[in-house]
This record gives sequence, structure tokens and C-alpha cells, in this order.
Amino acid sequence: MITRRKFISTSALAASAAMLSFDTFSGEGKKKLKNFGFISGIIGKELKGDWKSVLRQAASYGFTEIETGNFMGDSAESFLDYLDSIGMNLPVGGFEFKAEEDDLKNSMKLLKNLKVKYAVVYWPWYTGGPFSPEDCKKSATRLNYLGKVCADNGLILCWHNHNKEFLKMENVLPFDYLMNNTDNNLVFCELDLYWVKKGGADPLEVMKKYPGRFPVLHVKDMAPGEAQDFECPGSGIIDFPSLFREADLQGIKHYFVERDNVPDGLACLKSSGNYLKNLSF
Repeated sequence: MITRRKFISTSALAASAAMLSFDTFSGEGKKKLKNFGFISGIIGKELKGDWKSVLRQAASYGFTEIETGNFMGDSAESFLDYLDSIGMNLPVGGFEFKAEEDDLKNSMKLLKNLKVKYAVVYWPWYTGGPFSPEDCKKSATRLNYLGKVCADNGLILCWHNHNKEFLKMENVLPFDYLMNNTDNNLVFCELDLYWVKKGGADPLEVMKKYPGRFPVLHVKDMAPGEAQDFECPGSGIIDFPSLFREADLQGIKHYFVERDNVPDGLACLKSSGNYLKNLSF
């Protein structure tokens, strides 16, 4: 015989188990970003002045990483020492896709001195687009070469996408062409979530399609409306929690705030930092 007390107890246990099961499988609201950073260009104007106080202010907003391909101050060593003193790391830096051999060697030396892990080319194309199959072939060949150069220098190559990689070209996307025709052990992608959406693709589906190829994400939001203008993270329409859940599953550890044409870089970092450090996913 099931007594009223036993029924209530059993029902409560079942409800708790169901809730635990839901939380376990959904994963929603369970995690927060351990680290997040910003690309230095977002406060490029501010860094021309008292760059130390500007970076210290950025660190106070919760940022622990910076993306830059050069140092500030007297040397790479002193710059890294200062970053360390305010709790920041420098894991990502950029260089020129079309650099001549001497310039390429100098870039590799500089990035090694900065002790970055990921070396990024921000425009992996010889033309401005839209892209043709021949454009894609040339870029893939160059990326494979640069991937080998970076690996020989202890670096990992990433290329940065924009929206034009998602404009269809003879039944294939330039983005897919580059992903499928570059060495997946040497060439990776710094995925810009805004530009994927701007190009008409779904950032979540893109991430799921190429797991393991996106060690770094650019976190930039999109304003509502037809213009799909740039916005600071947390102030637009991009569903970052779902993207971060997938990123966490893939082991992605680097998230860099970026916004083009930003009117006030520090204000953007302040609101973005507040959003990211309080976001659960």
C-alpha cells in the first residue's frame, strides 16, 4: 500500500531526478567564461596615450587576455612583464598574409618574442572579393605554406573570416573551400561570430561542422535591424550562450571582444566585460 507520505516522498525524488537529468543534458546556466580578452584595435585611439593606465583599466573590467601583434613601450619583454603585472596574457597576435619572405621572418621573430601561441592573418586573400575558385585555390595554397612556416616557428596559424567567405561561389562557399583544402593540422580559423551571421550563415552550425578548427573566437555582436550594424557584446541579437556552450564542448579557450568603428572603445570594453563575466551558459 502506498501511503500519502510515501507518495509525496517518491514524487519529490522523481521530480528532483528529472530536474537533475534536465540540467545535466541541457547544461544551461552551469558555466561561465574563465577568461576573455579583447583585440587591441578596439581601443587603438586610447592606447596612443597613457597605454599602461588604459590597459589597467581594461583589466579592471575583467579582461585577462589581449590580442595584438606588436608591443607597447620599450621592448616585447617589458610589455609582457607589464601585462603580467595587471593579470593579462597575450596568446594571439597578427601578421600580414602577403608578407614577403624577409618581412615574414621578422613577423615570426616578433610573435615569438611576444610569446604568442596563435598567429593570425586577418585577410587571407589576394583580392577584395567576391571570390572565385581561383582566388580560393591561391589562398588555400598560401595558408598551407604559412601554416608550415608558423609550425616551424612554434606557432599555430589561424585565418580570420569576414562575411564574404559565405557568399556562394559555384555551389560552394569560399569558407568551406578554405576549411576543406587546408591542412587541418596546420591551418585553423579565428572564427568571427558576427561576420558569419552577417554573411547569412548560422555560427552555431558552422562551429558544429568543423569541430577542433576554431581555437579562438571573435566575440562581436550585431545590432537589430536591416543594416546589421556592429554592436558591443551583450547589446545586440547574437545568441552567445548557445555559441559558448558549443565552444565549451569543443574545448575553445580564447574569446576576444571586437567591434569595428567603435565610438568609445573603453565604454565598449566596460559593458562587454560586465556582460561576459556575468553570463552563464
